[in-house]
Amino acid sequence: MSEQKIRILFVCLGNICRSPSAEGVFRQLAEREGLLSTLEIDSCGTGHWHIGKKPDARATAAAARRGVDLSGLRARQIEPEDLDRFDYILTMDRANLADVRDMWHQNGGTEPQLFLSFASADAMEVPDPYYGGEDGFDQVLDLIEQASEGLLREIRERLA
Repeated sequence: MSEQKIRILFVCLGNICRSPSAEGVFRQLAEREGLLSTLEIDSCGTGHWHIGKKPDARATAAAARRGVDLSGLRARQIEPEDLDRFDYILTMDRANLADVRDMWHQNGGTEPQLFLSFASADAMEVPDPYYGGEDGFDQVLDLIEQASEGLLREIRERLA
């Protein structure tokens, strides 16, 4: 097994709902599987509005109900250097993918992809729950959990 960490970056619009939820869920899954020490897990947003802020209280509460702690996370904006630093750049929807692809076309590095490409779900996008009801945050977590399992399977194969 290589000593170099596999680096994963989850990306959404503001980095206060979907991508910190993905970071928290995937971190917990990796820890449960004994792989956390081989990974670097982070999240960010394509927008700058929430830099330095905690995840949305509704996302934090929904994650906490599943035993996932998001309290230590703070929003940041993606930077061109992230495309060189991370092995996986995983976006939550096609709009995020288009924004990060623009940066990738200009700078190179790791090609971004949709996070749900690792899920067996029919959906290809994690819907933004920000303007919806509480159940939207649970739906987001369901999709994130499915994709996280698929991503972890690929990482295990990569480490084998």
